[in-house]
Amino acid sequence: MMDMFTSPAFWVAVGQIILIDILLGGDNAVVIALACRRLPPGQRMKGIIWGTAGAIGLRVILIFFALTLLAIPYLKIVGALLLVWIGVKLLVPDEEGHGDIEASDRLWAAVKTIIVADLVMSVDNVIAIAGAAQGAGEHQMVLVIFGLLVSIPIIVWGSQLVIKLMDRFPWIITAGGMLLGWIAGTMAVTDPAAVPFMPLASEPVEGRLPDVVASVRYGAGVAGALLVLAIGMLLKKRRQTAAAPH
Repeated sequence: MMDMFTSPAFWVAVGQIILIDILLGGDNAVVIALACRRLPPGQRMKGIIWGTAGAIGLRVILIFFALTLLAIPYLKIVGALLLVWIGVKLLVPDEEGHGDIEASDRLWAAVKTIIVADLVMSVDNVIAIAGAAQGAGEHQMVLVIFGLLVSIPIIVWGSQLVIKLMDRFPWIITAGGMLLGWIAGTMAVTDPAAVPFMPLASEPVEGRLPDVVASVRYGAGVAGALLVLAIGMLLKKRRQTAAAPH
């Protein structure tokens, strides 16, 4: 167990999960604030804490299934395509806001709203964290739990700070989108259906898939990062052209 703390792959994945939580947790924080805005002042923190706890518990279950499902052939490739899409959406966000989030003046109604909204919105977070955890081998679930624990203070307390930092340093958003592209690339080439066609660094051990050569994984990661950046820049340019007066 202690050997994981000396593994560079573990700490790289830790860093990726923290950045994913920061970049993708802001929306969830806005939803929580909107859902609790009509609660009496004395109940607001309770609503935030209980709603976040319920949402995090639900995510643990979802990510557990995601990690299991990613062992099925072709699902990592599908997950990689979804991550590319999520990364592009991070660079070129939709125009709509959260006006459809219903506020409630009752504690448990607000908690239910938070959990349901978080379930709908957390698909990107779940896929991204599961993808980042893939690089940690047998320590995947430890990383997942760590990532979710990190997300709690980010979602509850840190959203406004994160939003201000993103406004001041736009490159953080670009770097985050490219990180998701990197994870997508490294995920795709380690799909059970793709592994037989890749240069391998090891043979299967006890039913475990062999490792893909590091240079191939890194090359796929760079390609995924550049793909997200290129699509994001193209869509931004198209949007600016469409918005320009004729």
